Formats: sequence, C-alpha cells, structure tokens
Amino acid sequence: MNPITKKLFDLRDEKYAEFQAKLTPTASKDTIIGVRVPLVRNLAKELTGSKEANDFIHDLPHTYYDENMLHGLLLSQIRNFDACVREIDAFLPYIDNWAVCDITSPKVFGKHKEEFLPFIKKWVKSKETYRCRFAIEMLMSFYLDKDFKPEYLDIVSSIRSKEYYVNMMIAWFFATALAKKWESAIKIIENNVLDVWTHNKTIQKARESYRITPSQKEYLKSLKR
Repeated sequence: MNPITKKLFDLRDEKYAEFQAKLTPTASKDTIIGVRVPLVRNLAKELTGSKEANDFIHDLPHTYYDENMLHGLLLSQIRNFDACVREIDAFLPYIDNWAVCDITSPKVFGKHKEEFLPFIKKWVKSKETYRCRFAIEMLMSFYLDKDFKPEYLDIVSSIRSKEYYVNMMIAWFFATALAKKWESAIKIIENNVLDVWTHNKTIQKARESYRITPSQKEYLKSLKR
C-alpha cells in the first residue's frame, strides 16, 4: 500500500463509507474507504506540490474511490494550464461516478477560457459518461458569467445521451443558465430544444432555485411537457 493510500485508511469512517456507497451507486462498494470530504480536502492541501502527490497522480488506475476523490482535488490545485489539461485528460477515463467528476474543478481553467473551450467542445462529444459530464460542468462553472455567449448554450443543448448522469448535468447546467442568463436560456426551453426528460428536469431544478423569481417559476411551470 502506498503512503497516500495508507493516510486515507487512517482517516476511515466505516459508517460514512456505507452512506457514501448509497449516494454513488456506480462506484463499487468495496472500493469506498469512507473518508469524509473535508478530510480529503485537507489531505489534498497538505500534499499539493509534493513529489509524493506527483507520483500518486501518475499512478493510474487507482484502486479506491477515495483515491480518485483525492486525485480530483489534487488536479484542481494545478496552476499551470497546459499541465492541468494534460493531467485531467489522462484522469477522465478512470472516473466512474458523479462525486469524483464533480469535485474535480481546476480554477486555472477559468483564467484560460478561450484556450480551454476547444477541449470542452471535444469532450462533450465523448461517449465516456464522465468525460462528457465534466465538460458540461466546466461550461457551467466558468462560462455563464463574464464573457458569456449564447453559443455555449448551443454546445450543451446539442448533446443527446441516454446516460442519466449526463442528462442530469445538462438539466443542472440549464437551470443555472436560467438563473444567470434568463433571456438567452429561456429560448431553449420555449423552443423545446432538449429531450422531454431533460427539459422537465431543468424546469424542476430551476423552480427549486432561490435565484429564479416567483413569476419566472410560474412561467416555467407552464412550459412543462
């Protein structure tokens, strides 16, 4: 057992492992050590920049879910854009659940949006569930505020998938877009661009949001299919 995996086992909480297994059904239960997320974050901060961490992120695939959580958090700390894209691209094929996918969110991508966009456009076309989900997540995180363009909505609305975890992220993306860029995003809903399930899930998530006004929620309700 490598030193980092041993550190994760030292932080183990078996009851939390049982709880986490229920939340991440696509991850094998026997791979979940059971380390609470704040403790994994603390370990990532402790290890960032070390040779130990560098060796760890190049030792793929990992055995444990918690190792992948740590891996995602370590990659999120990388400040060099080219290095970060390279390591993310190498890691994405090994992600097998939404939690690892969603915790991986490098801030450096928000500072290189123009350079990063071609990677997003490529990844959203992937048949790999979590590569596609990650690309949508990055668009949601970094492209719905400053320098927003309606074409970003088109990138996501063009995705057609039978994967639950892709379609849930599409709904999350458009619910967020409705909160931030209502005038552009509402056209996607009005024109029935999304498949029925994702369309209705978007409306549900948007109507649950405190960032959507009561009148907007009522209008969205009228657009349910």
